[in-house]
Amino acid sequence: MLSSGVAVIAGAALSNAYPASHSTTNDGEYLFQPGLIYLNTGSLGPTPRSILEEVIKAWNQTETNPVAMSYGRVQAIADRTRDAIAGLVRCSADEVLLTRSTTNAMNIAALGIDLSPGDRVLTTDAEHEGGTACWKYLEKRRGIGIDRVAIPRDDHDVRAIIDRFDRAITKQTKVISVSHVIWSTGLRMPVREIVALAKSRNILTIVDGAQAIGNFEVDVTAVGCDAYAAPGHKWLMAPKGTGFLYISKAAASRIQPVEWEEGRKCVAGSTGMGPLPLIVGLGAAVEAAQKRGIAATEVQNLRLRNRAYEGLKKIAKVRVVSVPPGPLATALVAFELPEKVNNVAFRNTMANNYNVILRQTGAIWNGMRISAHIFNTEAEIDAALKAIGAELS
Repeated sequence: MLSSGVAVIAGAALSNAYPASHSTTNDGEYLFQPGLIYLNTGSLGPTPRSILEEVIKAWNQTETNPVAMSYGRVQAIADRTRDAIAGLVRCSADEVLLTRSTTNAMNIAALGIDLSPGDRVLTTDAEHEGGTACWKYLEKRRGIGIDRVAIPRDDHDVRAIIDRFDRAITKQTKVISVSHVIWSTGLRMPVREIVALAKSRNILTIVDGAQAIGNFEVDVTAVGCDAYAAPGHKWLMAPKGTGFLYISKAAASRIQPVEWEEGRKCVAGSTGMGPLPLIVGLGAAVEAAQKRGIAATEVQNLRLRNRAYEGLKKIAKVRVVSVPPGPLATALVAFELPEKVNNVAFRNTMANNYNVILRQTGAIWNGMRISAHIFNTEAEIDAALKAIGAELS
């Protein structure tokens, strides 16, 4: 159990590490500014006080004898964290590589594939930039090509999406790279069907799980993908700068990260020093998520999400673009603003005037995203809806 291994490390406790005035909800477990309505877990989740305390304990213990602690205990702690992640996504621990983020994991996977000039990667036009930078880099450096399947923001036709992928595959397609959940709308993508298409043609598949891990249950073996990249610091609410990459044993000869050149360890000649305190926090966060129950978390978050969905539909000047409640919905819900209202300016107004933290959908379309998690309440959803309506009126 992580509570006796990863999550608990002997060390001097820090008294008054977090001023009580910084906490507002859940008996001080979250350190939000007073009155803040935080609806942006899809960007960064708040790390609970209990997890932060484990990180600080680990850091203190590491510094009591840096070499002995870092090279003596870090491997065992990292392995326990990898075990926890393996249990979370249903794989074996030696298929898990610890990373700093989803983007870091995507980069590692992409650079570990032997792609040549003329090879092509098939992705979508709705991917987060963190999941496409690696392919753009290889396009410039190795001369690969990138093809993109269109995913219009209000297209919820799964069969049509699968068919578009099927038609877009060519003889030169070597990799399919797709998000498990579209970051801007919360649409749950048909990744199993897309992976099955790829397998039938011997094409590698890499899934960007940034908005899936901790949001709902993920079984990478059932998905069938060759690689799965995920963060710790979103829905798992682990320390910032944590994540992991799953590489299936079946794909090990085709995806070879340099980090595994000297063994599948956290600290090795090919990885350098691992971030011990953050790894401890990641392990503790995974354990906490499993203790809460991922399925129970999804039910609670969908209840909040659906409340936001129905409330947004009543606001005349917005257009909800996310899928209606049902099997394709996740905890994220998005809406389009009137043409004359800039989404960046609207985000800033919500924060500055109403203390409501939302996420704009960038430059891809003029929209906003709400992503509520277990620390949020129905009252906060209602307050955010009232603020959105008031500002647009």
